[in-house]
Amino acid sequence: MMQDARKRRRRSGSLVLQKRRRRLLSFIPTEDSTRRLKQMGSLASALTTLQMKFSDDLTYMPGMAPRYANQSNFEDGGMQILSKEDTETLEQCRAMCKRGECPPLIVVFDSCEGFTVEADEPIKDMTFIAEYTGDVDYIKNREHDDCDSMMTLLLAKDPTKSLVICPDKRGNIARFINGINNHTMDGKKKQNCKCVRYSVNGECRVFLVATRDIAKGERLYYDYNGYEHEYPTENFV
Repeated sequence: MMQDARKRRRRSGSLVLQKRRRRLLSFIPTEDSTRRLKQMGSLASALTTLQMKFSDDLTYMPGMAPRYANQSNFEDGGMQILSKEDTETLEQCRAMCKRGECPPLIVVFDSCEGFTVEADEPIKDMTFIAEYTGDVDYIKNREHDDCDSMMTLLLAKDPTKSLVICPDKRGNIARFINGINNHTMDGKKKQNCKCVRYSVNGECRVFLVATRDIAKGERLYYDYNGYEHEYPTENFV
């Protein structure tokens, strides 16, 4: 089975049962180094506009949740463990990013939707897109936070131990992938990615994965309300 990874302004995900587990695929970077620089430059510009710093990892800051609070065994109902094969895919993707070989994505600004992410090359179904990163904090500390990009990380049996990812100061391209309007059929048809939560070495992690083949130039969308149905999407384009 596969677990997906917001309360009022918190993204979340759902529990999906599958008869046969499907393996994650590594993204394929754009071969043209000039084009890759343009892709990375678009992300850098978006981060700068929001006064954010780039981070491809979960960050644990003083005054927020400590790293030892992120234990997947706290998850109510348990959390799927990332398989050995998918862990190898994850590490391969992380190694490519560190070499400057990032997923073929470009951040563009839309007057209606704000920052959005487009595929700059075709992307196959089940391709690893990005890990959702940012500062980790307790949900109880963010109940009245107006950040619209918080992502559920851990839903614990003890609610005081539940965690969210807060990409308001640090984050990566996942911060700019938009949600669908899941109150309309047209909105639901846009969805081409899914947020999935896994246990990796005993810690909770959130990944964005393609749910179908994505064409070059197509914008990336996923459902913010796959699990808790608490994110208001009725006014989304």
